Amino acid sequence: MEVFEKLYDEHENVNVRFVGFTTEEVRYDFGIIHTNMFFGKPLVVCMQTGRSALLDANDLQNHEYLQKVFRIHSLKEAKDLSLFFEESLPSILASEQYD
Repeated sequence: MEVFEKLYDEHENVNVRFVGFTTEEVRYDFGIIHTNMFFGKPLVVCMQTGRSALLDANDLQNHEYLQKVFRIHSLKEAKDLSLFFEESLPSILASEQYD
């Protein structure tokens, strides 16, 4: 009896960027994984906490979302992180990829 129905099983060589930086109050270490999966959204992994998110340009404008997903203490820190990601992530929106 088959317990699981496989939805996908893909192998892909991906582009990964590791970056560490500091703001006035916090140090960050991220892995940014660019893949063809996930509707064009890069997978961003905090190397310190292991928390991750798929992010696109819309997500970067939602500072409260960034604060929640990466457990950031202040809205200012989330805004600083958003500025970094705006320069580091592709600007294409996931919805534009399939137009």
